[in-house]
Amino acid sequence: MEPSKVLECSSSLDHQPLDAEQATDLARVFKALGDPVRLRIVSIVASHTGGEACVCDLTAAFELSQPTISHHLKVLKDVGLLTSERRASWVYYRLVPETLARLSGLLDLPCPAGATA
Repeated sequence: MEPSKVLECSSSLDHQPLDAEQATDLARVFKALGDPVRLRIVSIVASHTGGEACVCDLTAAFELSQPTISHHLKVLKDVGLLTSERRASWVYYRLVPETLARLSGLLDLPCPAGATA
């Protein structure tokens, strides 16, 4: 099952536990976010003016080769966190707000008694 499909049908973890397939698929999404470069890419795209960033902006932010950045972008797209659009010779990346909202909803657990937010 595609990670984005699991996110569509997942509710908060305090409602019902994940089955094995959901856990495996969601682990791919969290693994993608667990890499520091990919986490920075998501952060750069999210904070960029207009909510989108050109691949040239992303490449300039790292001391990594363009193929390495492209690999990280592909991983983020494959798990449904980013989408892209080609405009002339540049590719622009945006976050997929529905995916982020579903991840947030999945982890929206009540604070334990006595804990402060």
